[in-house]
Amino acid sequence: MAGIVACILLSFVTVVHSQAQTAFVEYMQSRMGVLEERIAQWHDHSNRYSTELRDFKNQVLKMLENIEKERDSVRNEMENTNIRVDRLEREVDYLETQNPAPSCVDIDEKLTELHTNKKKKNEKYEKLTGCPTAEIPVEPDAMLRPPIIRKSYCTDTISQVNAMKILKRYGGNAGLWTKDPVGNSEKVYVFDGAGNDTVFVFSRMKEFTLSSSTRKAARIKLPFPWIGTGHIIYGGNLYYIRQGDEFQVIKFNLANKTVVDSAVLPIEDQVPVYGLSKFNYIDIAADEEGLWVIYATKENEKNICLAKLDSSSLGIEQMWDTPCPIENAESAFVVCGSLYVVYNTKLPSRSRIQCVFDVSGTISSENVPVVYFPKRYGSHSSMKYNPKDKQIYAWDDGYQILYKLSMKPKEELY
Repeated sequence: MAGIVACILLSFVTVVHSQAQTAFVEYMQSRMGVLEERIAQWHDHSNRYSTELRDFKNQVLKMLENIEKERDSVRNEMENTNIRVDRLEREVDYLETQNPAPSCVDIDEKLTELHTNKKKKNEKYEKLTGCPTAEIPVEPDAMLRPPIIRKSYCTDTISQVNAMKILKRYGGNAGLWTKDPVGNSEKVYVFDGAGNDTVFVFSRMKEFTLSSSTRKAARIKLPFPWIGTGHIIYGGNLYYIRQGDEFQVIKFNLANKTVVDSAVLPIEDQVPVYGLSKFNYIDIAADEEGLWVIYATKENEKNICLAKLDSSSLGIEQMWDTPCPIENAESAFVVCGSLYVVYNTKLPSRSRIQCVFDVSGTISSENVPVVYFPKRYGSHSSMKYNPKDKQIYAWDDGYQILYKLSMKPKEELY
């Protein structure tokens, strides 16, 4: 009996176990079916994504190819435009050189005319009286008036830039080069950089032009380094700007290499005088009347100021506030007591004189046409007018350039 019960129990256990295995197998098969279905969906999605990605890649490549073609086309158009602009500027420069300004009338013509009239009157007197020539007094109205052009003052203004000459490329982007307008010295002085303490001196222009280095140049070691490009050589002395606690003008004798004098100008809260040349706080200029100081202050931070400088004592004789704005100004110079401010753009374009201030009040910017300089490189870091040869010694992005000016009397502006 016990054996029968054990057999029945064994059979029951076997059946239950077989059913459990069958259920487990069916469960596993269903789960595998779900996984296979999901794997199939993943393959479908992956293939679709791969197809879309490939199509997108082809579209991008096609767009890049079109962009490259358009860029080449724009580049060609820009090159053609630059060629046309350069050609136009050369034509404008040529037209400007073909229309020189009328030369100033010599002041002795009036004296010659007066002498001729007096001679005719004397001859007429001889014929009428038969007597020797007598001195006939000249009426006061016929007396020769004081000449327009004097040593201490002149009435010329710039009519145009008549010609230019590119001498060479020497030094860095900023600097200045100049000659002494007083005396007969032919030496060329070169200041490389907006901050240094060594001046290079060439014995003449030809030596500077042909020299490929500074080996042939003499060197002058200054006692203090300079700042900016606003220095000037005048009457055998170097007037340059030194920065310490305050900006200081140093008068340095070039012959004996000593400091003659120094002065702190009565100018407070100075700011850069040119919007495009931030390294210049004081620019010393020379003209037919002597030395001038071009500067700017916080009190009048939008416009440039001008002062007359005594070359002997370094004292300020008179000061003016000008209407010439600082913004986009790159340099300035003085001719016959008139300040000429040269403007440009942040992306270098063609430099132009766009503002003129005359201390005598004879001319103003409204009466003066805009005078352009031939476009060449970047912008001028310095422009030094030489009243002796009527030329501007300019430093344009490391290139040394000479601009020859044409003049006309200020009266012709009216």
